[in-house]
Amino acid sequence: MSRIGKLPIEIITGVKATIAGRTITIEGPKGKLVYEFRPEIKVEILENQIVCTIAKDSKEASAYWGLTRALINNMINGVVNGYSKKMELVGVGYRVKQMGTGVSLSVGYSHPVEVIAPEGIEIKVVDNTNMTISGIDKQLVGLTAAKLRKIRKPEPYKGKGIKYLEEVIRRKAGKTGKTGK
Repeated sequence: MSRIGKLPIEIITGVKATIAGRTITIEGPKGKLVYEFRPEIKVEILENQIVCTIAKDSKEASAYWGLTRALINNMINGVVNGYSKKMELVGVGYRVKQMGTGVSLSVGYSHPVEVIAPEGIEIKVVDNTNMTISGIDKQLVGLTAAKLRKIRKPEPYKGKGIKYLEEVIRRKAGKTGKTGK
């Protein structure tokens, strides 16, 4: 039995949840999110709570049970509070500039890399080396941050690259010079 799946989700005031078939829609002060859940899972609204149960018992059903409950809970938190990831550029000459709905990154290539924010995501440049990715969909915020990080991953010798603000880069010792005669 899933310890996460069996917990009911409290519907916060100001949030409206509706279920149509296998699709749940969550509307709140920051926006609207839609999720289509698996046929193995049954989702219902009881009073002021959303309850997930197993509809068809199968090997994967309990995993989908906990996943569905967590995704719906993230949707409710997203339309009320939103999600954000802070990123930092580390390296000599590495900088970021705001460019309409996206950003332009100078990260050591011969040309600036331009990234356009997907629908529902806001990329805000704090200063030359810091930016914040924010939105109501936790998955999309994380995916956008991961794609930005992938442009120039932090390397272990000097630590140069695009990293999450709280990320710690494990550093390696460089080559040692030849000693002796």
